[in-house]
Amino acid sequence: MKAIMVMYDSLNRHFLPNYGNELTKMPNFRRLGEKCVTFDNSYVGSLPCMPARRELHTGRLNFLHRGWCPLEPFDDSMPEILKKNGIYTHLVSDHQHYWEDGGATYHTRYNSWECSRGQEGDPWKADLKVRAEDHPGSFGPFPRDPIGNNMRRQDCANRRHIKEEKDFPQAKTFSNGLAFIRGNQDCDNWFLQIETFDPHEPFFSPEEYQELYRMEGEELCPLDWPPYGPVTESKEVVSGVRNKYRALLSMCDHYLGLVLDLMDEYEMWDDTMLIVNTDHGFMLGEHLWWAKGVMPLYNEMARTPLFIWDPRSGVKGERRQSLVQNIDLAPTLLDYFQTDIPKDMQGSALRDVIKTDKPVRKYGIFGLFGSMINITDGRYIYMRGPAKKENQPLAEYTLMPTVMRSRMAPEKLQGMKLRQPFSFTKGCPVLEIPSSEEWGAVASCFRYGDLLFNLENDPEQKHPLDDPDKEAELINAMIRLMKENDAPKEQFCRMGFPVEECVTAEMVLEMRKEKETYDPVSGLEEYQWEEPAKWQFSALKNVASPYMKEEELVKQFKKFCSAGGIRSIDRNVIERFIDTVIPETDRESARFTMEMAYRLN
Repeated sequence: MKAIMVMYDSLNRHFLPNYGNELTKMPNFRRLGEKCVTFDNSYVGSLPCMPARRELHTGRLNFLHRGWCPLEPFDDSMPEILKKNGIYTHLVSDHQHYWEDGGATYHTRYNSWECSRGQEGDPWKADLKVRAEDHPGSFGPFPRDPIGNNMRRQDCANRRHIKEEKDFPQAKTFSNGLAFIRGNQDCDNWFLQIETFDPHEPFFSPEEYQELYRMEGEELCPLDWPPYGPVTESKEVVSGVRNKYRALLSMCDHYLGLVLDLMDEYEMWDDTMLIVNTDHGFMLGEHLWWAKGVMPLYNEMARTPLFIWDPRSGVKGERRQSLVQNIDLAPTLLDYFQTDIPKDMQGSALRDVIKTDKPVRKYGIFGLFGSMINITDGRYIYMRGPAKKENQPLAEYTLMPTVMRSRMAPEKLQGMKLRQPFSFTKGCPVLEIPSSEEWGAVASCFRYGDLLFNLENDPEQKHPLDDPDKEAELINAMIRLMKENDAPKEQFCRMGFPVEECVTAEMVLEMRKEKETYDPVSGLEEYQWEEPAKWQFSALKNVASPYMKEEELVKQFKKFCSAGGIRSIDRNVIERFIDTVIPETDRESARFTMEMAYRLN
C-alpha cells in the first residue's frame, strides 16, 4: 500500500471549479474530482499554518492550548508512527515555516525530507542592495515593523533569482515529489507528502499563467501581496489581485496534473491512496477583507476543499456531505496502513465516509488561539466571541517556548509557571505562559459579538440570525467538545461559559445583555458616537500608546472636539484627529488600523 498527499496553503475553495467557480482555469482539478471523492463539508481545526500542521500530525485540536508552535515532546506524529511501523515517509516542501524556530520539529519526523527555497520572506538569497520599498507587488500600509519590512526586502532578493518557471519553489517541490514517485513506484509501503506554500500570498507566478486571465489590451496587475486587514482598494484592484491568485491556482493545477499523469502511467490507482488538501482558505475581498486572522472565520477561510481517493473502496466521482475536519487526516492514513491509532488522537478515520458517507461527528469546533471559538454542524455556524473586551484569562501551554520565527522573549516567560499534565501530555507537566489575543491590541475580536449563520439559507454569511435556542444548543455542544479536548479552565472563563450548568436560551439573552454593557469610549459619553467609531477610538488608544498615555489622548481629543465645535463623532472625525496625535510617518498604518477597527461585520 502507498499513499500520496498533495497539500496546499491558503486554498480558497470558492475559487475552484469543483466548488462552482467557472472562471478559474483548472482542468486537472476537474479531472481530480472525477478520480476522487469530493468533500462538501470539510472544515479546518486550528489556524494558521503550523497549528494546522500540528493537527495533521497529532489528529487533535491545537488552538485551545497553543498558538503557532512546533511539535511538542509528548505529541503523537502520524508520519513518525508510520515510520516506526515500517512505512517509509518522505516530505518534499517549499513551506519555509518548517525551517524556523516555530516549526522546526515537523520535518524531522519523516524518514527523509527535501526543501526548496524562495517562498515569501524565506531568508534564502543574500542581497544587501535591495530594499523593502522596492517590492513590486506589496500594497496596503507599508510595514514598518522589522518582520514585515524584512519579509518584503527578502522577497525582493529571492525574486531576482527566480527567472524561469523551473526556478519557482513550487516547480522544484513537485519535481522532487515526481522524482520520488518515479524512483519508488514499484516499491511498497510508503507515504509521500508533496507540500507547496502556494497559493499563499504573495501570488507570484510565471507570466504565462497570468496571461490566462488578461483581457485583450489590458495590462497585468502588478499587485500580488495583500495586507492582513480591510479592503480599501477599488473594485478594479480587487479584481486584479484575484486574477493574480487565479494565475497561481492555474500553476498549482498544472503541477497537480503531473502527479495524476504519473499515477495513470504507473497504474497506481489500485494500491495508492491520494489526498489533496489545504490548511485553510484565504479572504480575497469577500466581506471586504483581505487575508486571515483579523476578521471572523468566514467560510472562505474555514470551509476547505478536500479530495480523497481510497483504493480499498474504489469510490470516485462522488460527493460527500458528512462533516469532516483536518484532524481526521492522521487517523485516516494510520487506518489505511493498518496501524494502531493512538488514544490521544480525536479525529476519525474517514474510510466509511468515503465509502458510504457515514458521519463521524455531529459538530466540529475550530478557531485561532485566543480569538473567537467557532462551531458548525454543517448547516449552522456559530462564532462565539470572548465575554469581555480584555479577552482574559488566557495562557499557552508548552514545553517548546518558541513562536513563528524566534524563541519566546524572556519577558514573556517571566510570568510562566509549571502546570500539572493535561490528558494528552503523556504525564508531562507543561509550562503555563500568560498570553493575549494576537491582534487584540489594535482591534479585539470582542467587537464582532457572537455571530450565528444558517448556511443553507445564507451561504455567503451576510445575515446573522437571532435564535437564542439554536445558540444555546451550539454553546452546549461547544462546551462538551472543549471538555473532550481537555481545554484549560480559562478558555471557559474568557468565553463566559458555565462549566457544569447546561446553557438555556434565557441564559443566552442574559449573556448578550452583559456584553452590551461594555462601552469602548467610557468617559466620553458627552458625545454622540457612531457605533463603529467607538471601536476606532478604542483601537487608537493602543496605536497612540508609544506617543502618549491614554489620559493624555482623551484630553487631546476633548480639546480637539471643543476647538471644532464637534459633538457627533464618526470615522471622519477620528481620521482628522489622527493627524493631530500620530506622527506623519506612522499615519498610513494608523488609518489602516482605524479602518480595521471600523469593520464590525
